Amino acid sequence: MAPKVTTELLKQLRQVMRNPKYVTEPIQAYIVPSGDAHQSEYIAPCDCRRVFISGFDGSAGTAIITEQHAAMWTDGRYFLQAAQQMDSNWTVMKMGLKETPTQEDWLISVLPEGSKVGVDPFILQADQWKHMSKCLRSAGHYLVAVKENLIDMIWSERPARPCKPLLTLDLSYTDPGMRWQEKITALRTEMVAKKVSCFVVTALDEVAWLFNLRGSDVEYNPIFFAYSIIGVNSIRLFIDGDRMLDPAVREHLELDSAQALEFKIQLLPYDSVLKELQAFCSSLGPKEKVWVCDKAGYGLSEVIPKEQKCPIPYTPICIAKAVKNTTEIEGMRRAHVKDAVALCELFAWLEKEIPKGTVTEIDAAEKAAEFRSQQEDFVELSFSTISSTGPNGAIIHYRVTPETNRTLSLNEIYLIDSGAQYKDGTTDVTRAMHFGSPTTFEKESFTYVLKGHIAVSAAVFPNGTKGHLLDSFARCALWESGLDYLHGTGHGVGSFLNVHEGPCGISYKTFADVPLEAGMIVTDEPGYYEDGCFGIRLENVVLVVPAKTKYNFRNRGSLTFDPITLVPIQTKMMDVDLLTQKECDWVNKYHKTCREVVGAELEKQERKEALQWLMRATQPIP
Repeated sequence: MAPKVTTELLKQLRQVMRNPKYVTEPIQAYIVPSGDAHQSEYIAPCDCRRVFISGFDGSAGTAIITEQHAAMWTDGRYFLQAAQQMDSNWTVMKMGLKETPTQEDWLISVLPEGSKVGVDPFILQADQWKHMSKCLRSAGHYLVAVKENLIDMIWSERPARPCKPLLTLDLSYTDPGMRWQEKITALRTEMVAKKVSCFVVTALDEVAWLFNLRGSDVEYNPIFFAYSIIGVNSIRLFIDGDRMLDPAVREHLELDSAQALEFKIQLLPYDSVLKELQAFCSSLGPKEKVWVCDKAGYGLSEVIPKEQKCPIPYTPICIAKAVKNTTEIEGMRRAHVKDAVALCELFAWLEKEIPKGTVTEIDAAEKAAEFRSQQEDFVELSFSTISSTGPNGAIIHYRVTPETNRTLSLNEIYLIDSGAQYKDGTTDVTRAMHFGSPTTFEKESFTYVLKGHIAVSAAVFPNGTKGHLLDSFARCALWESGLDYLHGTGHGVGSFLNVHEGPCGISYKTFADVPLEAGMIVTDEPGYYEDGCFGIRLENVVLVVPAKTKYNFRNRGSLTFDPITLVPIQTKMMDVDLLTQKECDWVNKYHKTCREVVGAELEKQERKEALQWLMRATQPIP
């Protein structure tokens, strides 16, 4: 892929950084984070400012531009991709490596004394602002709020903010006891317990979950642009467009019905949230508290007076959303069976077509989407399909383009990481397949990854365990051979919501998670990537469930994982001699479940070729 030429853009940005029309006094550095004003991971085209200025379109990265330098901080998923997508004006800062400085340390090392570092305060998280401001101040520099985003000043063809129709969620998908009014009541109960008068909802998936609404303002994520302020007796919803005129939406929110005052929703323009929040805080007493996530934008958070502000790392909605109820769990299981049907069809098709030498990465991705779209309640994909063969598979979050598109062959590993949004659940599954004869090293690497996958999936652990304590389970077999991978082992998954969902996960980052508890849904996805050769990743979505143990951690309680994903793991890629009997039993038991559950659905849908493929793929290993 040809890198984006950024010389002229950087020149324009540096001119704007000195222009009194946009900044009260010149700034010596400008920070461009990845997210939007809601700190979303996946963003609408109008918010892709970091992509615009740099050309790097991975989901994680922070750009910093000074008069002399342009640097991009990103994690191990994107090292190769960032290097390929950015031109020579940019330096890739490889986060997680010992020699890579933090953003603050780098700024301190390259800036002249007394420099001002600018950033859009609505895009930088409040906790990040606090930390960065403190570090810079200690070295004689200043972090300053630039309220007119400087990228927008040079982006002449910036897309408009989406404002698409909303979808109301039937209670069969959310649970009869989880009407939005019940969710508001549960939230207020927590507010009263903590003596909080107001809660500011800034995350888009939290707004969607709270009101049992879904949207399509952001590709792959069924969310919409909105804020909400929940008081003990009031509800304010900040949202634009004529979508609120939709009779189904109005009926769902009971906007035209006579109902209790505490459930009457006041609709307000999206852009009025700052003014309304300021007024709301003014109406409260000085000792009344306002809940806001410390990961909300600094610009919005700063509107709340210091004596009223009660910042929290994870909101009550974030925690409640992560623990799925019975209806959501059943829906996720249904969605994954449908997804498995589609992938069985895909792999049966690939097995037949790849020997002809005509199937490309794009063809395979489009075919996967086609098979998924044939399933009931399909809405859209849950992220851009990673369809990669050979060396492209080593790019962890590879995105195929016409320029990079390779033909699948019998000589290379094919890795596909894909998923879908169904009305009853969200899917995310990765399989690495070889349609010819894998090399000894490819099989060995695959088997180490499989051993790590099984170690996590079969793990038994006490209640209260955080995901980072399980991360090394996935790496143990790789580590014993001196191999590793540069990404986390698992992330939370939403229920017909964002495919990446906090606050739980399995990662080497100890600050990134909360304790796992029954009902949470996460991924289990170790991998191995040989630069220039191949990529391997095995990913299942798994449900945290209670476990039975002899001593039950002395009444503390035991937990384990139950796989929800039911897609065969290619036995051809396994070096069975490297597996223990327990691991072989796990594979055979997993494949037996795939055969029984998915096989029944394939029969029901009369998809005979896919059923035959499934039967071959799930033969027991010795």
